[in-house]
Amino acid sequence: MRGNVAASTQNPALNALAFLYKEVLGQSLGELGDFAHAKRPKRLPVVLSRVEIRQLLDYLQGTQHLMAALLYGTGMRLMECVRLRIQDVDFRYHQFVVRDGKGQKDRVVPLPKRLEQPLREHLERVRPLHQEDLAQRVGWVERSETQHKWLEQVGGIDHEIHHPTASNE
Repeated sequence: MRGNVAASTQNPALNALAFLYKEVLGQSLGELGDFAHAKRPKRLPVVLSRVEIRQLLDYLQGTQHLMAALLYGTGMRLMECVRLRIQDVDFRYHQFVVRDGKGQKDRVVPLPKRLEQPLREHLERVRPLHQEDLAQRVGWVERSETQHKWLEQVGGIDHEIHHPTASNE
């Protein structure tokens, strides 16, 4: 290839050439030269300083502030935080159960004491919205793979109640 191209560009092009030669032309690329897949460079993650974290948290408000503080204080990934359910919060032991995290594994993460009260207040604020959703039959949760398998074994899933596109009938 000419020029500097990213591994994510170079590798598909090499795979396309390999397919062309092997499947279409019936030749081996080995006869044409020695090719190797491009390696992606290893990058260190960007880590914010404590001052930068404080500035970021000071800028945010409401739910976004609570979520960012939870991400920072627990080490959860963004989608793990978004998918948290009330049953995953254990105030007594100051922890969350993160379900179906990376690698479809469950794990326990700490609930920082200084975030307990803001989290309790948030839950009280959203409780009426949740009750209203349930009354309108649009309240649903995303289930883990483990929960789906279990429900299939015991008799199925009620898609009308638990699917985000449920009708209001």
